[in-house]
Amino acid sequence: MPVIKVHDKSFDIYLPEESIQQRIKEMAALINADYAGKKPLFIAILNGSFMFAADLFKHLTIDAEISFIKLASYKGMKSTGNVVTSIGLEVDIFGREVIILEDIVDTGKTLHHFLPKLTHQQPLSLKIATLLHKSEATVFPLNPDYVGFDIPNKFVVGYGLDYDGLGRNLKEIYQVI
Repeated sequence: MPVIKVHDKSFDIYLPEESIQQRIKEMAALINADYAGKKPLFIAILNGSFMFAADLFKHLTIDAEISFIKLASYKGMKSTGNVVTSIGLEVDIFGREVIILEDIVDTGKTLHHFLPKLTHQQPLSLKIATLLHKSEATVFPLNPDYVGFDIPNKFVVGYGLDYDGLGRNLKEIYQVI
């Protein structure tokens, strides 16, 4: 397996492109079934979820809308402990079926901070779809409704996930070694 270097760290392949794409198709099929006859609004959390959101949307057969919000709590390989909103939600979600799209849920702090803001706007329903979930690292009470892969508590890059801005463009997901 190829080892890559991003900044000062080495990474090896963890999830190949084919596995990621297959799992996204499966997640889309579940969402298509659960939301048949409905028109959910997807809220993709930038920057990390952009590739996941785009690929998931290609496999949705239901009527759906998407909006983007930018939240951040990471610097380098660690959470800063603060959640910053740099691009806010500009869509009315009152009475809407809403699905949050995340690249990764680890501690759950970002969503723990963001979900009450959405709940306050009274959506009809609010669910979470995440490509990756580090369940052993989750410290805030959070159970995503759609999970691509449950992964160990290791730092990962690729497929939208970065290490200080680099690595997002990789087709695979790599783990630090």
